[in-house]
Amino acid sequence: MDMLFNTNIQFFILAYLVGGIPFGLLLAKQFAGVDIKNAGSQSIGATNVLRVVKEKDPKLAKKLGAATLALDALKGFIILVIGHFVGLSEATLWGMAVLAVLGHCFSPYLNFEGGKGIATGMGVLLFMLPYETLIALVVWFIMAKTVRISSLSSLTGVLALLAASFIIHPNMPHAPVILITVILFYKHIPNIIRLLKGEEKRVI
Repeated sequence: MDMLFNTNIQFFILAYLVGGIPFGLLLAKQFAGVDIKNAGSQSIGATNVLRVVKEKDPKLAKKLGAATLALDALKGFIILVIGHFVGLSEATLWGMAVLAVLGHCFSPYLNFEGGKGIATGMGVLLFMLPYETLIALVVWFIMAKTVRISSLSSLTGVLALLAASFIIHPNMPHAPVILITVILFYKHIPNIIRLLKGEEKRVI
């Protein structure tokens, strides 16, 4: 039990618990009266909030989708800001970043189910690798405006970030970035299968 009094362990647990907060689910239930875990892709992320709520109220869907995206990103970003200001090491911050993404993707509040992790992943990586994340966001934006397929746009952005990290920071430990990338791709396996079959839906 002494381990629980270790500051690093406390922040690891906090990062996982904060990362697991299902903002999309909470917002959709509170303001639209819908359970996104039982509709659409059943994901708790912004894309599913947008799709499901849009059937009921298109204007509200955009607001809730944007709020979900922002909150999912901020929950990862803010916990790292706090960790940084209390003087945690870079290695500890990377551990927190991975755990925040894991928390979102395998939420302790949803029987270890969760979202796809893109927004939370971008939030933690914006803090840890700001230049690479900005490159990823530009790639995502271009893809989103052209192909209009959420999963393809997101995964392309993730790959751009990973590639940029090797170019901009060749000497950094890349294991955490690779691990986050693997988690995000794992959560997108159904989307990847649909993409290969040409069945993935476009965002209208």
